[in-house]
Amino acid sequence: MNLCDLERIAESESARRRPVRINVCTGSGCWSSRALEVKRALDDAVSAAGAGDRVETAAVGCLRLCCAGPLVRVEPEGALYDHVGPEQARSIVEALGGGTAEASRLDPTSPFFARQSAVVLENCGKVEPERIESYIEAGGYAALCRVLHEQSPREVAETVTRSGLRGRGGAGYPTGVKWATVAKMPSGEKYVVCNADEGDPGAFMDRSILESDPHRVLEGMALAAYAVGASRGYVYLRGEHPLAIRRLEVALRQAHDLGVLGGRIFETRFDLSIELRIGAGAYVCGEETALLASIEGGRGTPHPRPPYPAESGLWGRPTLINNVETFANVPTILRKGAEWFSAIGTAGSKGTKVFSLSGKVRNSGLVEVPMGTTLRTIVEEIGGGSPDGAIKAVQTGGPSGGCIPAEHLDAPVDYESLQTLGSIMGSGGMIVLDEHNGMVDLAKYFMGFCRDESCGKCVPCRAGTVQMHLLLDRIGSKRATREDLARLEVLCDVVKHTSLCGLGQTAPNPVLSTLRYFRHEYMELIEHASEDSQRRQ
Repeated sequence: MNLCDLERIAESESARRRPVRINVCTGSGCWSSRALEVKRALDDAVSAAGAGDRVETAAVGCLRLCCAGPLVRVEPEGALYDHVGPEQARSIVEALGGGTAEASRLDPTSPFFARQSAVVLENCGKVEPERIESYIEAGGYAALCRVLHEQSPREVAETVTRSGLRGRGGAGYPTGVKWATVAKMPSGEKYVVCNADEGDPGAFMDRSILESDPHRVLEGMALAAYAVGASRGYVYLRGEHPLAIRRLEVALRQAHDLGVLGGRIFETRFDLSIELRIGAGAYVCGEETALLASIEGGRGTPHPRPPYPAESGLWGRPTLINNVETFANVPTILRKGAEWFSAIGTAGSKGTKVFSLSGKVRNSGLVEVPMGTTLRTIVEEIGGGSPDGAIKAVQTGGPSGGCIPAEHLDAPVDYESLQTLGSIMGSGGMIVLDEHNGMVDLAKYFMGFCRDESCGKCVPCRAGTVQMHLLLDRIGSKRATREDLARLEVLCDVVKHTSLCGLGQTAPNPVLSTLRYFRHEYMELIEHASEDSQRRQ
């Protein structure tokens, strides 16, 4: 396999295309809404119309507006249909000849689509995720081929460093620095690991990327492995994402069969084999040391650091760990250059960020915007605002994040700004809340999640999350006193500063942020409890 072979595959794929293509979204959301039935009905309608010589259908990945699925897009016309059922397939095909489709149409120029900037999601809804030829036609694996022949591992790592890419898993650690650290370790067995254990409530970015464009992630891993000197890789994916598992398994098989993974890749001395490891759904395995323990076959519990995985990771060897979105950025950076990528975003937060927008918002789905885009742009323009009234707050970062009140909707979304507001970027979950949402109940929900997902290894997290949940329950049921609130705040500080890993260290964040901005809701419930107590006396 060489660059000429890639070009021949791309040309062959392009030549087999029909003039008109009907793309059917088969991401999890649309899949659950009978997208496969829609695809079969469209195939039948094309055949019945005798249009097979000029019209084809394709099962593609996420078309982003998940709340409106199943989604169907006709190319090159660009017509986009929402809530499509099998019974509407015939009219969509007839509309190609000048008829009228009996299906609802979306405006592709609406803010939901127009205000987005596709980098990570550039292929989503375009390539067929279970066909490597489709990815190659879109330019896939060309960056890997050129890099292996034209650049040294050090040059690749330096390009990623200059791009300013930061880890998209939540911590925002500079990706190039992490790569350079692993690369500097003594020669020998090294590993590259993709953390796809996406477990935040309301988060579905990484899953959607793997379902829609799995080869992009594999190419990013291969580029990273070359840069750091790794010859083996693992994708750690939770078992609760069956469609992503299936498509990644297909992609891995195709990549190895074609020779873009395996031995002597692109006729060079670079070897890389990648395997899939399925997690059992433990949220703590999103923490990198717990993830590594699980890959090794042990119990997924975290370990103290140092040493860090970059020094001593899988089986005691240097290991590079990045999440799905981080790896998905890499092929584009190597294709378009570090300067191109660093020109997007803000001074400290380069590039774009993918969010899963959900909650009390009209347009829920996948959103990719430049870093520094305001919350208001994302929630009110792209998301269409709340259908039931005014927006009260936006919760970012999952159980590790916090609630940002509506008064700060004009804040830019970047690592530093969110931290200043008492929240974090996290992996990209973004939940919109309105006046019907109580902040104490929200904090209690996330604390219950952290309590249930704690591995139990350290006392602060194991016992502290239980006690904080009990106190939040007392407050929410109007049985608490001011002393209970003071005790809750002390516990937040103890758990935050003494827990072993990130799960415990960040578990108090939803409580702390709601206390910061919505303390009056806590106090109202406590005052009600005091009044009820006085009446009983």
